[in-house]
Amino acid sequence: MTTPRRPGYLIVLAGVPAAMLAVFALVEAYDVPLLTDPSPLLRTAGPAAAAAALALLLVDVAMPVPSSLIMVANGALFGVVPGALLSTAGGLGATLVAFAVGRRGRGTLALLTTAAQRARAEALLARYGLLAVCLTRPVPVLAETVAVLAGTSRLGWGRVALAGAAGVLPTAFLFAAAGAAGETAGHGLALLALLGLSAVCAWVLGRRVTAGGPRRGRGRSARARRVAASSRSARATVRRRTP
Repeated sequence: MTTPRRPGYLIVLAGVPAAMLAVFALVEAYDVPLLTDPSPLLRTAGPAAAAAALALLLVDVAMPVPSSLIMVANGALFGVVPGALLSTAGGLGATLVAFAVGRRGRGTLALLTTAAQRARAEALLARYGLLAVCLTRPVPVLAETVAVLAGTSRLGWGRVALAGAAGVLPTAFLFAAAGAAGETAGHGLALLALLGLSAVCAWVLGRRVTAGGPRRGRGRSARARRVAASSRSARATVRRRTP
């Protein structure tokens, strides 16, 4: 008798983006000034502007915050390195908030999924989850969805934090450099070039962050297979020698 499928992962994959897009639509419909144009908070360098930028990047996990404009403003206000580090802190914080949401929802997900579904998802996330967290970090909505899914797995906080930092750091530096040079994020081609380059950098960094896990896992599996084969061979030899 086959176990009926349950929609737990489908709810996460479809529900998280749908909820975020609904919030985006509400913000646009009511034209919330703080979220549609945060530039009044980022006019003068100082602790208040830094705190505002950090807070806005954190709430980007659930609100339609123009994070690219904030990262450019951080570079213009604080310089390339401080601005990039501030943006990285905010982006990493958003990743960890989404990861915490996934952690918090593991019990509910267990009620909405079968053991086989969880085992398959766990295997996929163990192999590709960190790289997915890293590569999707510059992509709105998808980044939060992947981080929530990662939170439902056994991936640790430290490794996810490293993957999230590796994903946001190239974008943060590129936008900070644009801001420090007096550029804006309104030029479409420049923005696409920045995102493309940041994706390449994130991929390289992400491969470094995640390189150890799967290889070690494959090594352990190969060793386990060799040990099991040796054990079977020894048992067969004993059986043949037994009168």
